[in-house]
Amino acid sequence: MKTVADLVRWLEDFAPPALAESWDNVGLLWGDPAAPVERVMTCLTVTAETADEAVRERAELIVSHHPILFRETKRIRADLPGTAPLWALGRAGIAVASPHTAFDSARDGINQGLCRRLGLVDVVPIRPASSPASFKVVVFTPEADREAVLAGAFEAGAGRIGDYTECSFAIPGTGTFLGGESTQPTIGQKGRRESVAELRLEMVCPADRLSAVLAAIRTSHSYEEPAIDVYPTQPPPSPLGAGRLGALAKSRTLGALAADVARILGQPSIQMAGDPNTPVERVAVACGAAEDFLGDAARLGAHVLLTGEARFHRALEARALGVGLLLAGHHATERPGVEDLAQRIADAFPDLNVWPSRDERDPLEIISAS
Repeated sequence: MKTVADLVRWLEDFAPPALAESWDNVGLLWGDPAAPVERVMTCLTVTAETADEAVRERAELIVSHHPILFRETKRIRADLPGTAPLWALGRAGIAVASPHTAFDSARDGINQGLCRRLGLVDVVPIRPASSPASFKVVVFTPEADREAVLAGAFEAGAGRIGDYTECSFAIPGTGTFLGGESTQPTIGQKGRRESVAELRLEMVCPADRLSAVLAAIRTSHSYEEPAIDVYPTQPPPSPLGAGRLGALAKSRTLGALAADVARILGQPSIQMAGDPNTPVERVAVACGAAEDFLGDAARLGAHVLLTGEARFHRALEARALGVGLLLAGHHATERPGVEDLAQRIADAFPDLNVWPSRDERDPLEIISAS
């Protein structure tokens, strides 16, 4: 039986919390980590409607894109509109986890999904995530110690590259040493130079795990004084980060792109700032309320920024910068990602019943003049 904690661990592997903005509130926000899970619902926001659906459909976990308890809350009562859904979920034993901006920025998160829907190519983050400091750890060991040393180092946190773990490289060679009077060499005798067939083992190690990895290597190594080298590394540019910038396979006008975005996102219309006849090739994408990416888009040479919503003066700024602005709606730019996430969870946990909320609706409607 899977638990809430199992689902949260998977979610944090898919959308690492380190990608979340500093002001955000992500992770398991409500409920019991040890509670069993058979039914999971995803949604954009926990509202009275989505909470009612989760209770009615007997979900044990809601994965909500937007966090609950985003701001300080002093009262959680059934008669207050802002907290009534939480009261209902608590009585039903339903947990809530939120990936929010970590999901926006994940390798295959919401913004990447929007780029895929638009057919963008050569996609990179607008604001690349800073790679954590890391080291290359090199240890010299006889063949007999290889597995013990690697197992200890891996358990302590070394050897992870992207989604791969237990990564290492070995080069055979010959080591020499001469032990002094106070030594007790594992191989050979003190006072005499020894030559031993050894392996040069290399593995990467994050900075925050270095001490633990070095201790694990020394504990599992048979030598009294194992030879260990530690080199700082320069990480490559991260493929992760906030927002996305990509190119259209074929240039089109801003007006034509706006019509395509409306069709792709299932909207009757979207808002646009800019000359509809302007040619567009480079497209910046930032879901939800991401108007502050406009300056980044201009700096990177984007012809247009697609986001959910923006203020009036940001639209004026876009015109002044010569960057088109497409506002497709907060719900419309993020709801597809919520639906994709339900399918991802279902694929990862085939024994669970997973669905995107069926009752969730965009709170804003477009009314045409009759």
